[in-house]
Amino acid sequence: MSLLTSLIQASAQFQQAMGKHQRAAGTATDTPTKPLVAGSEADNSVDSDRFTPSGESSSDNNGLKSRRLVMSEYKQTVGQDLAFVRDTLRHKLAEYNLPPATALNVSKDDSGLVQISSKIPEEVRTRIESDLNNSKNFKDAFNRLSVSEPTLHFMDNALKLNQAYGVNNSLLDMLVSENKQFNGLQDLIHRYDTLRRSASAEQPGMPGSNTSHYAFNLNTQA
Repeated sequence: MSLLTSLIQASAQFQQAMGKHQRAAGTATDTPTKPLVAGSEADNSVDSDRFTPSGESSSDNNGLKSRRLVMSEYKQTVGQDLAFVRDTLRHKLAEYNLPPATALNVSKDDSGLVQISSKIPEEVRTRIESDLNNSKNFKDAFNRLSVSEPTLHFMDNALKLNQAYGVNNSLLDMLVSENKQFNGLQDLIHRYDTLRRSASAEQPGMPGSNTSHYAFNLNTQA
């Protein structure tokens, strides 16, 4: 089975599962609209984030592979970068005497430089951009987030759909290694990004690298 076929099947499974949920509850609630943050109530227990198969036997290989993912550990790692980026942006708002509720959209341009989109004076926006691009710690954290957060969202959504509806996601199965030593967050990020790049090469219309359209939103919904 080609990577493109696997991605198409995974997308179709997600569409079917979300359709069932909409008909049953009248609205879709499984896809998070805000970044995942370490320390939330949903992240307090390792057991709560481990995948438990729904409607399948314990001998199912895909279910056993998925159980190797401990989402709470991944969320804690990503949450550190989320907190650093968020706090840095809040400090910048205070530094330039902007209201703390000012909405900021942070992304990267084609050359990899941080860019800010916001309804603030152009001179202030340019100065904040310059400050962030001159901060190695901020750029490193933002670069890590641009690959880790999309991967984490994908895995979290796939596991929730698996648990709620028993829907197996073929792309998730391809990410998880039989050897738990190779299921670290960086391992999963690398595999996910490689699969996306390969699928994009097979069909240019599909999204490529995780970093292509990543943006961090402060005081606004993503």
